[in-house]
Amino acid sequence: MVRWGRFALVMALAVVFGALYSFSDVFRSEVNEAAGILSRGDIAALRDYILSFGLWAPVASLLLMILQAIAAPLPSFLITFANGLAFGTFWGWMLSILGHVVAAMVCFWISRALGRGPVEVLVGKVGLESADHWFARWGLYAVFVGRLVPGISFDVISYASGLTRMRFRSFLLATALGIAPQTFLYSYLGRQAPEYVGVFLVSSALVVVGAVALVLFRRRKAVRDGSRKRTVR
Repeated sequence: MVRWGRFALVMALAVVFGALYSFSDVFRSEVNEAAGILSRGDIAALRDYILSFGLWAPVASLLLMILQAIAAPLPSFLITFANGLAFGTFWGWMLSILGHVVAAMVCFWISRALGRGPVEVLVGKVGLESADHWFARWGLYAVFVGRLVPGISFDVISYASGLTRMRFRSFLLATALGIAPQTFLYSYLGRQAPEYVGVFLVSSALVVVGAVALVLFRRRKAVRDGSRKRTVR
């Protein structure tokens, strides 16, 4: 009954969102504008968009975090940079941690309510299988380590966590603690040195590509070594 209740709630929210997007020009325009800014990676425009809501700017930032969590390809770190630029290092950091936790909660419960099949449609089969290997390697620490390491998909880890038997409170705690260091760094860069954000992102991407290449090289080498041993036998 609990599972069906979660499923019904997620479906009801999806229907409401779809109805608003289909029949409300204002709502559709806001969603398209936010998604467009995120997809372009324009941090200054994103800062201006958030601040355009005035007193509701923090709420707008949280809703953007949820939007990017549901639309997994959209990058969340851009919102963190923009929060630092808009609200300062400390308050931008606090708001970004809260936004990441709320977004992670949404992914977790969507996954737990819908099950693996629909989640594969949302994040892709390859991404979910990669998360399976990540959890198999790190066990209980998978969420915490996944939040610490740049380049690991935040949303895929959240969706994958909902498919496990992990306790919700443990998931939230690991998310908050793991995301805090890099969120602070992003907020600081967004506020103090926004002109270097591009350089930082390129450097991070190179590190991630290098790490992936190293993993693939070791895996290929292990396969070759295994083949040689079987040939000798």
